[in-house]
Amino acid sequence: MSAEDGVGEELMTGELTLTGRITTASNATFLGAIGDTVVVYKPVAGEAPLWDFPAGTLARREVTAYLVSEALGWDIVPRTWLRDGPFGEGMVQLWQEEDPEQDAVDLFPADEVPAAGWLTILEGEDEDGDRLVLAHEDSAALRRMVVFDVVVNNADRKGAHILAMPGGHRYGVDHGLTFHVADKLRTVLWGWVGDALSAEERAGVGRVLEAIDGEPGERLAELLSAEEREALAERCAQLVDDGIFPAPSGLTPAVPWPLF
Repeated sequence: MSAEDGVGEELMTGELTLTGRITTASNATFLGAIGDTVVVYKPVAGEAPLWDFPAGTLARREVTAYLVSEALGWDIVPRTWLRDGPFGEGMVQLWQEEDPEQDAVDLFPADEVPAAGWLTILEGEDEDGDRLVLAHEDSAALRRMVVFDVVVNNADRKGAHILAMPGGHRYGVDHGLTFHVADKLRTVLWGWVGDALSAEERAGVGRVLEAIDGEPGERLAELLSAEEREALAERCAQLVDDGIFPAPSGLTPAVPWPLF
């Protein structure tokens, strides 16, 4: 499980040409191309300093999130790797064209929440005092994403970080705020709190534990600190032992802001 596994020579060394900038991102994020392959490029030099994450580590955390996704076996994170680019080393990820007709997470007027297939997360009011409900779809794809987020300790699962793909697949992106040793889980996907993990979900977490202890652990050692790897293993073991989707800890805000 190497950051370069499955990435051809062209994607690793071919010229990375920038075609635009994604201005909604908090860190420098560019759209680019390597030959005919469209990619996202986030240079380490463009990472904004954070008080709670070590400087210059977000790109590596994104690559590590991809490696964990591969260990789970659920194709949650698009192929992601480290390489040089126009602004130095950074994370490169295969661009995914989502379906504009689908939304895995949405805000509804309180009286328009779908009667089936959706799970309500929270309610609030808009600037006009109208009641709104935040809800996400009740799907196996999002359940697996929650398992992934718990394992990687994702502090930033916004609605816009879930790509609804044609055919029902769901990709998760923007995983720089992950693998902290302290509980940082912030997500809009709280619909299964207290529900039992399925056998498939538990098996996926078990595969991550095996990867940590096996040869792939050498790759993790290049990307995370020893304390972060230990915390990753502890989260996996705790999730398997508990066998249920966890509730918010109350130690940090339960949802990211903004929600989308």
